[in-house]
Amino acid sequence: MPVDGAVAVLLGVLLAALCRPSVEALASSSPPDPCYEENGQARRCIPDFVNAAFGREVRASSTCGQRSPSRYCLGTERGGGERSRECRVCDASDTKRRHPASHLTDLHNPHNLTCWQSESGVRYPQNVTLTLSLGKKFEVTYVSAQFCSIRPDSMAVFKSMDYGKTWVPFQYYSSQCRKVYNKPNRAAITKQNEQEAVCTDAHQQHQQPPHHQPPVSGGLVAFSTLDGRPSAHDFDNSPVLQDWVTATDIRITFSRLYGEERKAETEDEDDSHFYAVSDLQVGGRCKCNGHASRCVRDRTGELVCECKHNTAGPECDRCKPFHYDRPWQRATAREANECVACNCNLHARRCRFNMELYKLSGRKSGGVCLNCRHNTAGRHCHYCKEGYYRDLSKAITHRKACKACDCHPVGAAGKTCNQTTGQCPCKDGVTGITCNRCAKGYQQSRSPIAPCIKLPSAPLTTTASVTEQPADCDSYCKASKGKLKINMKKYCKKDY
Repeated sequence: MPVDGAVAVLLGVLLAALCRPSVEALASSSPPDPCYEENGQARRCIPDFVNAAFGREVRASSTCGQRSPSRYCLGTERGGGERSRECRVCDASDTKRRHPASHLTDLHNPHNLTCWQSESGVRYPQNVTLTLSLGKKFEVTYVSAQFCSIRPDSMAVFKSMDYGKTWVPFQYYSSQCRKVYNKPNRAAITKQNEQEAVCTDAHQQHQQPPHHQPPVSGGLVAFSTLDGRPSAHDFDNSPVLQDWVTATDIRITFSRLYGEERKAETEDEDDSHFYAVSDLQVGGRCKCNGHASRCVRDRTGELVCECKHNTAGPECDRCKPFHYDRPWQRATAREANECVACNCNLHARRCRFNMELYKLSGRKSGGVCLNCRHNTAGRHCHYCKEGYYRDLSKAITHRKACKACDCHPVGAAGKTCNQTTGQCPCKDGVTGITCNRCAKGYQQSRSPIAPCIKLPSAPLTTTASVTEQPADCDSYCKASKGKLKINMKKYCKKDY
């Protein structure tokens, strides 16, 4: 090979080696998990702040032009303070003249507004509602509505925490709170009532036109869920406010238009009695209780938290199976409160939580193992069950950490042996770790109740008292010399 060619090949190999990322480089380039410190310690994590309403379906109780094309009129202001009415047609079958509820949650462009609009002629006490399902629990920071029409005089924001089964008020707006909602205007919020909706006329402060003229269209009404709530600064430690900001659904009810206390002078004025909103937003975060950094779609398409810290559930609101050594808790800025696995020494797959044991342990451990395997027993499967003893040559986590006692059915007084040594409880005169032989000075009997009896002591003899042993002495049943192992099947059959 020419020298120049060899140099080119060598340079190519070196360049490829430099450009090829190493495994370590690839690993280090992966984004860190927000739910854990660099050393692996758990920490609180929260999903990104989003507009939870974006792209979601909104159900409106009234939409113009659905049954047939309808006329509506807008008040416009000309130069010199003159006002005039501009009338148009709403037609749900015409893409350019329709105003469906889907316009509420589409991409909001201030330079090209798309508006939802109710039917005309709506008057108090009739109301119009907009209902939005968020798909899962969110911790709501604000609810806002950008109007195409005049801002209503009276409207209410409601929330549901059970996917629309029940509703509770979030906020009331009205220039006549007592008359419309039977609520005082701008009531003080204290710690005792910070989970209750209040009524205010603040949304109308900048809408009052001079000389009692009707206001122009447009305007924003925004409700902040924690504004003015005394415990907002300590939100992590306020279950009341954590519950207060939680919602699965939002409903806005329009009760009264601006200036409805004035009777319509002509029938045509009904054409200007409608509600129109260009943008509906619900700002907040997926409710994951500090145990997830994002929400994802599950197999059924439902929005759920991607739980960490050994938690589970749509909102990471419980400990995952086998992690019940301490009670579930919401994560805080100071403590991640991750769920801890039960200590069952690898001998159980299920456990439960016991609050009394948890308190007795100084709030450190409350897990109780269930269905211990491998012949183990106890709260932590940490000792051997009856009839077994610890094999100290193996770790407690070994599947053969417990050996059978194997106590002799005749020589032992029970089936339970010493947990440490394996020594069975022997009957009187019986010895051996399994009680399988007679002790020194004892001989086997024919009784399973007392299998070993003491040898008879030899009497004192003299020459005169010596008697001759019978010739068939050896045919008598005798215990053999030395240690005699007990055998249930061998008893003396000779009749004495």
